[in-house]
Amino acid sequence: MRFSFVTLFPGIVKGYFSESILARAIDEQKIAIDFYNPRDYTKDKFNRVDAPMIGGGAGMLMTPQPLFDTLDEIKKHSQNAHVIFLSPVGKPFRQNDAKRLAKKEHIILVSGRYEGIDERVIETYADELFSIGDFILTGGELASMVLCDAISRNVDGVLGNSDSLSVESFEEALLEAPSFTKPLNYQDNEVISEFLKGNHSKITDLKRGLALCKTKFFRPDLYKKV
Repeated sequence: MRFSFVTLFPGIVKGYFSESILARAIDEQKIAIDFYNPRDYTKDKFNRVDAPMIGGGAGMLMTPQPLFDTLDEIKKHSQNAHVIFLSPVGKPFRQNDAKRLAKKEHIILVSGRYEGIDERVIETYADELFSIGDFILTGGELASMVLCDAISRNVDGVLGNSDSLSVESFEEALLEAPSFTKPLNYQDNEVISEFLKGNHSKITDLKRGLALCKTKFFRPDLYKKV
């Protein structure tokens, strides 16, 4: 699977994929990452990619020409690429979206900067528009990395143990049950004894009950859906 990041600041993104699980996934060619900088496509003699908003407003807006040409260049070689814009006005990104998008062959993640992107770019190219939360960031790069990480984990072969996907938070709309490791007793705080008895059926039932309790306490909105 291929991810193309469209960003004015590729250096912000590159480091994230240099270590750990995603670095290994790149080395093993489970995923591929590339970068396109709209500044490389601008026709402005001063190399500008932003301009004041028409009608007034604070700050600058990313202009259409560099982004049109950038996306045209990518789509010329990958016509079926799925184009995603990151914006606080987008729909909330969810685990089901990550699983669905993991089946795509090529995803383009467009990161806005300044006060955003000329709407005509979004209207022309966007297949989907996502937000990662009700807050404002200085740019879309962090949100793009969040999506790439979440989607990549659902690509076959990226995780060493694919079974772990089925017990993670937000599967079946539940938060993940509490987990423990050694030592069995740490500072007079013991692991749940039932986890030590080897009865996997009981452990499964107990974990589901704990997941329900955890979801009810921390995310009552999700609990209502169960």
